[in-house]
Amino acid sequence: DSMEASPSVVFENIQRCSPNCLKMLLENISGLTVDADFTVELIPERNVAVATFIKSIDTKAFVKKCSQDKRMREFKMTARLLELTQSIKAENLPDSISPDCLTRYFESAQDGGGPVVHVQLFPKENSAIVTFCDHKGNT
Repeated sequence: DSMEASPSVVFENIQRCSPNCLKMLLENISGLTVDADFTVELIPERNVAVATFIKSIDTKAFVKKCSQDKRMREFKMTARLLELTQSIKAENLPDSISPDCLTRYFESAQDGGGPVVHVQLFPKENSAIVTFCDHKGNT
């Protein structure tokens, strides 16, 4: 299909696999090197990890390869593409932050930003939801 595939893959049910084991497993399945070709972010409170590919690969084919991998099945882990989104949550913001300041920051081309459509502040949480014109602005 013509839909752009996400460069990130979510691995669910990771509790049976140590972080180092997970990285080695992903290197074996992908044939790539962690840190040089992809990064792995652990989100233990959600029992997931996200691998984001720096090197351009067919992530759909990679997800399929993961589902067929013997070790992935032994660990009862699943893999799926991370949905592309137009919004992100910014956390740990200073009390004095303004929507204009956040808009300028996230529209900065040198930081990989893009056009911002809307910023919704949550002062009690020191966070905000930033919505971009398209998913490419939130890298």
